[in-house]
Amino acid sequence: MLPRLHLVTDDDVLARPDFMPCAHALMEALGAAGALHLRAHRLSAAALYALAAELAPAALRTGSLLLINDRVDIALAVRTGAHLRAGSLPVRDARRLLHHAPLGCSTHGAAEAALAEAEGADYVFLGTIYASASHPAGAPAGPQLIAAVAPGSGVPVIAIGGISCERVAEVLGLGAYGVAVIGGVWQAADPCTAARAYVEQLESGVSAAVRV
Repeated sequence: MLPRLHLVTDDDVLARPDFMPCAHALMEALGAAGALHLRAHRLSAAALYALAAELAPAALRTGSLLLINDRVDIALAVRTGAHLRAGSLPVRDARRLLHHAPLGCSTHGAAEAALAEAEGADYVFLGTIYASASHPAGAPAGPQLIAAVAPGSGVPVIAIGGISCERVAEVLGLGAYGVAVIGGVWQAADPCTAARAYVEQLESGVSAAVRV
């Protein structure tokens, strides 16, 4: 089952001296409830591969999902899944390469989400929902984007962009399957405690939806 909490890195997170022990601790803490996205714009392929190769065994041991963003070649090399964006390979081509490995795609509206689903994506990121430090340019789409896309999607929709723990219930109520987070976990004083808090909110939100 696809995790509902997706922890996304950026170059600053990957440059932290405590990144690797923190990543291992998060995988141990979350297990199958969490997905770790290795995303970097400035790292070389060799450096990103080294990180992925070290984390892949931990993902197998803990049941966490490891996804390599943009680099299908590295995902193939370490035998894990991948996540695509606009500048990546088309979903249809990545799907042929990855076969049954988990494959996701970043989208910004209903048309992009539908195309990703049609070409073989297992899930989509949808955003930017709220103002986000990682995407400071441009106005966020707002939670109404989730309401416009998620109910008609045949694959899970993961809301991304400024998703604080307090906003989890709202996005789930609008149809999101889960959330993707950067600062809410990586910038927390205790990332594992922060991640568990997100999982608790996600589980509560799903339980509430079932009761309704």
